[in-house]
Amino acid sequence: MSQNGNSPELAPGMEGRAGSGAQLTLRGVLLGALGAVVITTSSMYVALRMGALPWPTIFVAVLSMALLKGLGRTNVNEINVTHTAMSAGGMVAGGLAFTLPGLYMLNPEAPMRFPALLAVTLSGTLLGVVFTALVRGYFIEREQLPFPMGIAAAETVLAGDERGSKARTLFGTLGAAAVFTLLRDAWGKIPAVWISAPLAARGVPFGVWVAPMAAGIGYLIGPLYTGVWFLGSLIGFFGLIYAGVSLGLFADAAAASAFKDSLGIGLMVGTGTGILVKGILPRAREIYGPMLSGRAAQDRMIGLRFAPLLPVVLAFVLTYVAGLSILGSVLTILGVWVTTAMAAQITGQTGINPMEIFGIIVLLLVKAASSFGTELGVEQAFYVAGVVAVACGLTGDVLNDFKSGHTLGTNPRAQLAAEVVGGLIGAVVSVLVLVVMYKAFGRMGPGTELPAPQAYAVSTMVGGLPHTKAFILGLLLGLVFYLLNVPAMTLGIGVYLPMFISGTVFLGGALAFAMRRLFPDRKGGLGVVVASGLLGGEGITGVLIAIGKVLSFLAR
Repeated sequence: MSQNGNSPELAPGMEGRAGSGAQLTLRGVLLGALGAVVITTSSMYVALRMGALPWPTIFVAVLSMALLKGLGRTNVNEINVTHTAMSAGGMVAGGLAFTLPGLYMLNPEAPMRFPALLAVTLSGTLLGVVFTALVRGYFIEREQLPFPMGIAAAETVLAGDERGSKARTLFGTLGAAAVFTLLRDAWGKIPAVWISAPLAARGVPFGVWVAPMAAGIGYLIGPLYTGVWFLGSLIGFFGLIYAGVSLGLFADAAAASAFKDSLGIGLMVGTGTGILVKGILPRAREIYGPMLSGRAAQDRMIGLRFAPLLPVVLAFVLTYVAGLSILGSVLTILGVWVTTAMAAQITGQTGINPMEIFGIIVLLLVKAASSFGTELGVEQAFYVAGVVAVACGLTGDVLNDFKSGHTLGTNPRAQLAAEVVGGLIGAVVSVLVLVVMYKAFGRMGPGTELPAPQAYAVSTMVGGLPHTKAFILGLLLGLVFYLLNVPAMTLGIGVYLPMFISGTVFLGGALAFAMRRLFPDRKGGLGVVVASGLLGGEGITGVLIAIGKVLSFLAR
């Protein structure tokens, strides 16, 4: 494997036609565009149903490899550029799903303004691509952050697949998950959730979500983070709700739940604050100096002469299409500038990107500016969070891809072009899927089929926290935990997500732990492919079922 830009050794079947230097090819762009539609659709469904969105990197790496090899000879860089386009839409969908549904939780009668939603998503996509490209050199080449998913993608491509076993496993698992989802959601042959009746009667809905993708997510996240996630669930449901009510600390389960939810949100916001304090502010001159001086934009590897003009254009779009004030639009774009660097730092170090938390941080700052004459309505508040979350989500994807490209010797210009194609397609498709899902299920939020917990967290920032003191406590704990290298973000997710979701995710993480102990030499490669297939199969099928529901409703 190359770490210095030299040509890597090619796996069998990956040398010929594109091996002479072809990286950004017409067939690669077309496959990447089609893949972006599939990944965006699946990711939107998973994010709304699960409240978690693992990177689709391994899935698209194997898919790109299989499709390009099926069309003839290829090379690692053409594969890398193709899966760069495929994966971009997934993170755009995550940014949208983790924020905008909160608007419809606060006001179920609020109209879905398609032009405004599209303006928000496209603005976040373009800002994410540009700001990330401007700081690529700092995070990838100077700091050399690991970006674990980018390295995993490069390893997957380099490994090749001489007999196509990975591709067969991927598509086979995807098909099995699709059939399972049809049996459960379309035909009602399999229960969606198993809940312990005795515990539920005491206000503790302990159980297991019968969902292949939840187990797949747990496998991909791994035992450490799923363990912390489940610990958060135990603290929230057994410690706060069950024990808290039993000991008289809370009047009832509803009061305990309000404390629990606010504490979990505070833990996540505190982690975001810790990233800013520990990772960004001490290095602000190094990160932003080249950008402010114009040196980053003159990078011969990535031509971005248009970069200074884009924020001006997008400020106009956000003002006249999304309805933000001029100052609100400018503050949002400045917030994206800072938070994309925060997203780059934590993604590079841990592989986790809490995009909705960065959206909340900027939202709170813009709301604070309202005292100086900036009016921010409820709808516009969600738009601010949406722009930031989409930009930060895409930042993680862009930099993981740049890390993979730096390892493989891929031209960053080719990757940036592919990222733009995939991101723009993802922006359009994610808005369409959000509209379809909302019309199909009718409601979003806790207790519905689309809990969208991250968006619920944003809604609490806009509509008022259930328990302000618990939020402040969580914020302080999250900040301290992050400074002590404790994964408070994941702990916070566990605190406020439904326990039956956390239980299934934990089982996936436990399986990953067992596989690593039993087969230490295999590095979990086959398990990663299987887990990716589970996510893709259930996600795509779930959206198709939702589309069927909408068409059936319209036909009445």
